[in-house]
Amino acid sequence: MMSTIRMRRTWRAGLLLALYLGSVIVWSNIVAAEDLPPIECPLSKAGIDKTKLKPFEEVEEYIKFLERADRAKWQKPEAVVKTLGLKGTETVVDLGSGSGYFTFRLSQAVPKGKVIAIDSQPEMVRHVHRKVLTGEWPNVRAQVGKPNDPGLPPDADFVFVCDVLLHVRQKAAWLKTIHSQMQSGAKLVLIDFQEGDLPEGPPEKIKVPKKEVLRLCKEAGFDLKRDEPDLLPYQEFLVFGKP
Repeated sequence: MMSTIRMRRTWRAGLLLALYLGSVIVWSNIVAAEDLPPIECPLSKAGIDKTKLKPFEEVEEYIKFLERADRAKWQKPEAVVKTLGLKGTETVVDLGSGSGYFTFRLSQAVPKGKVIAIDSQPEMVRHVHRKVLTGEWPNVRAQVGKPNDPGLPPDADFVFVCDVLLHVRQKAAWLKTIHSQMQSGAKLVLIDFQEGDLPEGPPEKIKVPKKEVLRLCKEAGFDLKRDEPDLLPYQEFLVFGKP
């Protein structure tokens, strides 16, 4: 009889603890997202005609390519996020976020901050937005950006750009626009493929040489803060600051 009473008390105590921890988690998620606007459709906000988007089947194939399991072997997403040295309260922009490969990893690194996923492809924004609507990522918002004007939030502490610069046509003007939209003290993180014959990455002719990246960023007004040449096997990892 006494053992039964003890078991009931233990079970009740465990239940109360679980309820408490659950309320703490929910509350922390609410606090993390309290500065974010209500979830709304970013495509509607940008005035995009949803009937003209690419078919789901076509987009899903591209998403599978971006999210393929073997990418992590050389992209090292966990190591990349760790190297950023985030404190957990920052506002991070994932510029050119694509499928959200880094978006949701960054979200976990800033539980009391927020992540704004910006992409010029509405199909990618739609994909990220649908994941946000599940409620599992309360500190993430998706946003449609223009190819020549990303529309960065003024409170961004980090602007994270991975494998994007090589796709930008007017690189100098684009970087200057980014610089003008960032607050003083904010950081720009650029990850792009190294020169040379590599097993991964785009054709050599569209790559941006490291010297060119450094020149463009300097002319845009950025100061080089960090260079991590040994972090990734096929890509450069550069961190710039806005004075």
